[in-house]
Amino acid sequence: MSETVSDQLVQRLRDWGVRRVFGYPGDGINGVMGALNRTGGAVEFVAAPHEELTAFMAGGHARFTGELGVCIATSGPGAIHLLNGLYDARADHQPVLAIVGQQARAVLGTDYQQEVDLGTLFKDVAREYVQVALVPEQVPHLVDRACRIALDQRTVTCLVLPHDVQDLPAAAATQGRHADVMTGRGTTARAQVPPENALRQAAEILNAGERVAMLVGAGALGARQEVVAVADRLGAGVATALLGKAVVPDSLAWVTGTMGMLGTQPSWEMMNACDTLLMVGSGFPYSEFLPRAGQARGVQVDIDGRRLGLRYAFELNLQGDSAATLRALLPLLRQKADTGWRDAIAANVSRWREVLEARAMNSADGVNPQRLFHELCPRLPDDVMIGCDTGTVTQWFATHVRLRAGMDVAISGGLSTMGPAIPYALAGKFAHPGRPAIALVGDGAMQMLGNSSLVTLARCWRGWRDPRFVVLVLNNGELNLVTWEMRASLGDPKFEASQDLPPFPYADYARLLGLEAVRVTKDEELAPAIERAMAADRPVLLEVVSDPNVPPLPPHVEPQQAKHFLRAMLRRDPE
Repeated sequence: MSETVSDQLVQRLRDWGVRRVFGYPGDGINGVMGALNRTGGAVEFVAAPHEELTAFMAGGHARFTGELGVCIATSGPGAIHLLNGLYDARADHQPVLAIVGQQARAVLGTDYQQEVDLGTLFKDVAREYVQVALVPEQVPHLVDRACRIALDQRTVTCLVLPHDVQDLPAAAATQGRHADVMTGRGTTARAQVPPENALRQAAEILNAGERVAMLVGAGALGARQEVVAVADRLGAGVATALLGKAVVPDSLAWVTGTMGMLGTQPSWEMMNACDTLLMVGSGFPYSEFLPRAGQARGVQVDIDGRRLGLRYAFELNLQGDSAATLRALLPLLRQKADTGWRDAIAANVSRWREVLEARAMNSADGVNPQRLFHELCPRLPDDVMIGCDTGTVTQWFATHVRLRAGMDVAISGGLSTMGPAIPYALAGKFAHPGRPAIALVGDGAMQMLGNSSLVTLARCWRGWRDPRFVVLVLNNGELNLVTWEMRASLGDPKFEASQDLPPFPYADYARLLGLEAVRVTKDEELAPAIERAMAADRPVLLEVVSDPNVPPLPPHVEPQQAKHFLRAMLRRDPE
């Protein structure tokens, strides 16, 4: 059979390093499905029960690998279903390419069953690049552009491929394969390190500080060694934005944990007492949690110049890659001899952990959710991949789970959408089948998308070298985070018709699918249940029946501040 446009498209994706495509079939994309089948698994097709899940999985692949994630859907309703997962990837700067089918070139701009104006549909989420392939000669160039822009800008791009183009004979490529292009004219150069004079100015500011605080975000995820080295040189404490939680291990005594609405008391205290702030790879959105105006001198580092100086009056903004910039800055920094500032931070962290443990041991009606995460934390494998959903589960994860080096996390920060934890973790498992994974999910997210995700998990797990995959369901019978927010903002009793969830037998359903399942209703059952789940020879659903009346308030929030805090709970620090 001669090579078709679809065969050429799939080969071009392979040239860009794509080895896996997440999708849902349909007649508008049949040509590409046939081409994927003809690769014999060289480009794996991973199906999910809903297009939204496939977009989440593509974003999860990007989060756990740093590579381009690819999802594919048919025209009309299939394309529409992708949008939430694509917006999630865009909000958190993940490189994702969406390939979308269309009935035929002839129906472009006409009223046709199932068709929508795909250019208009995707022009916001894929605003940097959305194109329709009209003739075979365009396809290699369009694929190259879509992949390059997604990776370079860390954003979402979209390629629309009409059905009648997909099966046409491929045109001779006018450009070389990507592997060849990368060594020459296809390379994208970007400034990685600020100028020498700017680095020296930054060093002067930081060297003058006596109480230096660092705040690191998702842009510093590849700069762990550099962040630790600079912090050691400056005698600084390090706080993290939510998406930067995995930048530095919480085992370091001077790491204060997360900042902001889901933050820790040591982070709050450090920001209130510092005289110098170094922010790296973060567009942290809540200025009220940063030092007061005039309190601290500041330096910010970010690869994206549009994100510099947004939240704080930094004295100096450095545009550059986090790791490269910190490496260039390190020789210019003087070693702080006085350890008093850092010792005080470490003492605050130690006291904070005692408070967390005490709160975890409080009795509750059912399982205390704080106790659940307290027991979970030391039992997580060193190389675990964590997918965390949106809700009160995010609060307990952010404050109670202390990450160690080697752990990776995927969480919806900018969009804060429900439903991505299991597809995130699934994508991580496909990319790294020898590593364990856990998805932290509330019962609301389980009823929204999670139960469908279990179908994919049950079908695919036997192909993984390490079968360990735990779905931890926090079953409190309601949309708990929104319930607390409504209590604060409205001051009314709970609107049960809005907030209560119908009972669902999560553990029984998992068993029906051939997975292992454990249901926990008491605090003392937690430790053995977690250990059993982590040692199982197949994926496990761990259903924990928890008390919805434990308020999601971090210890740094005083009772009189609770109303203000809960009103803002749905706004979470994304980076």
